[in-house]
Amino acid sequence: MKKFLIVFLALNTLITLAQTPCEDGMAGIYPCSGYDLLSEMTADEFGATNANDSWGWTDPETGSEYVLLGLYNGTAFINIDDPVNPIYLGRLDSHAGSSLWRDVKTYNNYAFIVSEANGHGMQIFDLTRLRDVASPPEDFTEDAHYNGFGNAHNVVINETDGFAYGVGTSTYNGGPHFVDISDPLNPLAAGGYADDFYSHDGQVVTYTGPDTNYAGREIYIGSNESYISIVDITDKANPQQISTATYSNTVYTHQGWFTEDQRYFLLGDEIDEINYGFETRTIVFDFNDLDNPVLHFEYSGTTNATDHNGYVLGNTFYLASYSAGLRTIDISDIENQNMTETAYFDVYPSNNNSGYNGAWNVYPYFESGTILISTLSYSDSNFDAGMLLIRPSVLAISDFETIEVSIFPNPANETVTINSPNKDVNSLALFDITGKLLYSNPTVSASTTIDVSSFSKGVYVLRINDAVTKKIIVE
Repeated sequence: MKKFLIVFLALNTLITLAQTPCEDGMAGIYPCSGYDLLSEMTADEFGATNANDSWGWTDPETGSEYVLLGLYNGTAFINIDDPVNPIYLGRLDSHAGSSLWRDVKTYNNYAFIVSEANGHGMQIFDLTRLRDVASPPEDFTEDAHYNGFGNAHNVVINETDGFAYGVGTSTYNGGPHFVDISDPLNPLAAGGYADDFYSHDGQVVTYTGPDTNYAGREIYIGSNESYISIVDITDKANPQQISTATYSNTVYTHQGWFTEDQRYFLLGDEIDEINYGFETRTIVFDFNDLDNPVLHFEYSGTTNATDHNGYVLGNTFYLASYSAGLRTIDISDIENQNMTETAYFDVYPSNNNSGYNGAWNVYPYFESGTILISTLSYSDSNFDAGMLLIRPSVLAISDFETIEVSIFPNPANETVTINSPNKDVNSLALFDITGKLLYSNPTVSASTTIDVSSFSKGVYVLRINDAVTKKIIVE
């Protein structure tokens, strides 16, 4: 329990004018609700014919933010400190051949890159090299390489653990292939898990969820084409299946993500919309008991677009939904089987039909609030694949300051006291980083108190008189 006292001491000021605001449901050519377009770049600008998966990295020393963008023939690195004018720093060519499928994740300031190109293995790239690129764009070289597998569909990393997991390889029946990356430049084979066969994607967590039998264990959740596989992989030499989970109308169990309390797992079946004509479907499992996972309910989206990759941040589910673009969904009442779409940015204006043109991946974890969408051009020669940077409209105000936050332990008081910066303040509104309204007061006095009993660490946004925006970081 904490009392957060927020006073208006500006640490720095950033001008963050949106390049293309969302007005009357459109940001330029893109249908939108709640998001402004900051910038966009095409795969052609990175020397590629197509783009695919993506991830992000924030430099722990400088705070700079970077896009790591998978390409048909390599990986591009882009500095987005000024998201309206991103800087293409350079690219790392594919280790072997080209492929529509490339995946990148990070650990300890290194990028780990796999591809379905034959013989590609896993490239390792020191991301601190991006701090000082003299003449961008540069042709980078890999810093290390792992050849314990050839092609891989995806790479999964638990950043608290020091292991990478190649999935969809030709080893271990396509199940997770364990690689010790505690010394990133000297990766070591560490076994694998073959009993549940091919994993298309996965998530690995150090478990802190409600099932106390597995507290502190390392748990792998595999999306295995026709079911979910739950495995205890704490002992790399002796991984143990915990359980499996299935659902109706299964076509291709593709990818899923835990809620932050690790109670619920949100799963996407990539091909069900195509085969059955569903509205975009998210299957929600209750993992209260890992030995007995239960289907909680199914959420139907607002279009018939095919879902691809989805991630959770706080109480928001960010879903890359191909032709329908990014959809953001409030999951704060998921316990009562309620999920509600709150905003969207449609990257493929032609239609919202099922199929594979449009948003492949979304990365919502930049502290600045900038959101990355990477896009694929699958069968439309008029659509340029690449990347777009967007931000919740509430953040795109010209006067944007970072506020110093002091935290005082006080079990008896769970409030924020806001001392108004001047006597002309008339109204305040507080949002989380997704743009969700948490508090509003249309008549503000010199000092205003807000109940923060439900707050957690993170970034919040305060708007004053609906014109001035201040970023609050609670640490």
